[in-house]
Amino acid sequence: MARDESGGHHRGVWETTDPEGVRVLLTGSTWRHIVHRHPELERSRAAILGAVRFPETTRSGHARNEEWFYGRSAGPTRWVRVVVHYHDDRDLITTAIPRTEVP
Repeated sequence: MARDESGGHHRGVWETTDPEGVRVLLTGSTWRHIVHRHPELERSRAAILGAVRFPETTRSGHARNEEWFYGRSAGPTRWVRVVVHYHDDRDLITTAIPRTEVP
C-alpha cells in the first residue's frame, strides 16, 4: 500500500484532494515520468501532493480541463508546478516541473 500524509489508497497510486475537495490521483507511471524527467524531485512526492492540496497559488493551464498548482520548497528549486487534468471519470496529476519562480 502506498501511504503518505495525503492518504494514498493502493499500491502505486497516491491521492490527495484539491482545495475544492476533488480527489486527485498520482499514478505510479506518472510518478516514474516525473522522476525520469526531473530527478531532483525524487524526494518531493509529498510536496507535490501537498501543492495540490494546499497550493500557494494556481493558474489555469493550456487545456480547458487543466489547472496548474504551485507549491513552495519542493526539491532544490523555490517552486514546483503540478499539472492536474480533470476528467469526468478520473482527475490526475500529469506532471510536476521544478520552477525558480511563478510565472
